[in-house]
Amino acid sequence: MFARAAAGGELFPIAAEESFTVASLDLRRPLRKTLRVSMPQKNSQKKPRPADVRELDTKIEFMAGLVRRDPDYVDALQLLGDHYTQRGLFNEGLKVDERLASLEPENSLVFYNLACSYSLTEQMEHAAAALEKAIALGYSDFTWLAKDPDLKKLRAHPAFAEIKSRINELKSKPR
Repeated sequence: MFARAAAGGELFPIAAEESFTVASLDLRRPLRKTLRVSMPQKNSQKKPRPADVRELDTKIEFMAGLVRRDPDYVDALQLLGDHYTQRGLFNEGLKVDERLASLEPENSLVFYNLACSYSLTEQMEHAAAALEKAIALGYSDFTWLAKDPDLKKLRAHPAFAEIKSRINELKSKPR
């Protein structure tokens, strides 16, 4: 039994008992439609085990290779940035998030993750500006924002007071 890869069209063998759905891997779909829903929020809190570090390094190497071939591959950039952050390579993750912000200027999650990267690299004014833009673009998971460990330093910074005020305004508005 063979299955066809969604993006490349090449055939590869799969066992008859394996279930495989191409729909979940369809890379031909427009990224802008799927990115808002599927883009995960970063979280650098967990300290990886040595086996996890090796796995992250492998993922980073793979994603970096994809990005070298296609510098505008948004999904690969997102994963690469997440892996850098999980690995504790915050400056590299910040570079990726800045690239994503230039490619996806209307995506609230991109700017939320950019705010996380700025906070992790202790650039609080930039973090506040990115978070304000994320909220202006429609970011509304305020429960997560209030406890996200990547934003811990920003929440302690005076610039966050204005953002918190804006969040309270938005929460009080009827939907």
